[in-house]
Amino acid sequence: MKHANTTAETATPTSNSLVRAFRWTRMLLHITHALLMTILVYPRVKPPVRAALTEAWAKKMLRILNITLAVHGARPEAHTPKLFVVANHVSWLDIFVINATVPSRFVAKSEIRDWPIAGVVCDAAGTIFVRRAKRSDTARINTEIHDALEQGDTVAIFPEGTTTAGDRLLKFHTSLFEPAVVNTARLAPAAIRYRATNGEPCRAALFIGDTTLTQSIGAIIATKKMIADITFAPLIETTARTRRDAAVDAENAIAAILDVPKPHAHQHFGDGATPLA
Repeated sequence: MKHANTTAETATPTSNSLVRAFRWTRMLLHITHALLMTILVYPRVKPPVRAALTEAWAKKMLRILNITLAVHGARPEAHTPKLFVVANHVSWLDIFVINATVPSRFVAKSEIRDWPIAGVVCDAAGTIFVRRAKRSDTARINTEIHDALEQGDTVAIFPEGTTTAGDRLLKFHTSLFEPAVVNTARLAPAAIRYRATNGEPCRAALFIGDTTLTQSIGAIIATKKMIADITFAPLIETTARTRRDAAVDAENAIAAILDVPKPHAHQHFGDGATPLA
């Protein structure tokens, strides 16, 4: 798996083997619960009920991993219409952090659909999958996002297109801001960081370089405790804005929270691919 940063420190295990085995077991059971819930329950309930179930499930997952969630800033009110969460991307944990705060339907790379168990869960949960090699896929994605917003779902994207160590912000790809602008959605910029109990950045949370998903999960489970910070900037209106304007506004808001240089969003993909979340 290739990510923006190619180096990552190895987390020093701080939990004993019995605790790690217990966490692995609880996590796998909780994922099985999600699988059953998304297949058997989600199709039969309305979006507000799905959102409540998703939020409760994500919060429990963080508790299982002994991750404390700290929410800061202008957290969007529940059921805000046409809400578009825009976040920096550090780890696969970001999905749980956002869902535990603002339950969302994510835009994600199509490869995730092939992941064991997790792919089925994501698919059943309404994830909007992106085929990165096909620029023509953008129209379908925009239609699906439009439909999701219209039916009351919150949509979330990671417009950097990859993960970083959280010490910088990459340029935002603008294509997925198009449905936000077309639907005059409100953007909710969110900055995500992970820290140890001593306040230092928690390297175990990072999903970068050639780290596999299994290795990443193992590092997180081996960490005794960590804190996930999610800080929301005020909502950004997209009325009379271009997709580039919207992307730059969100980019600048997140960069300010992270206290990192502000990159400039670009309008086209250098590799001809559709961005992923």
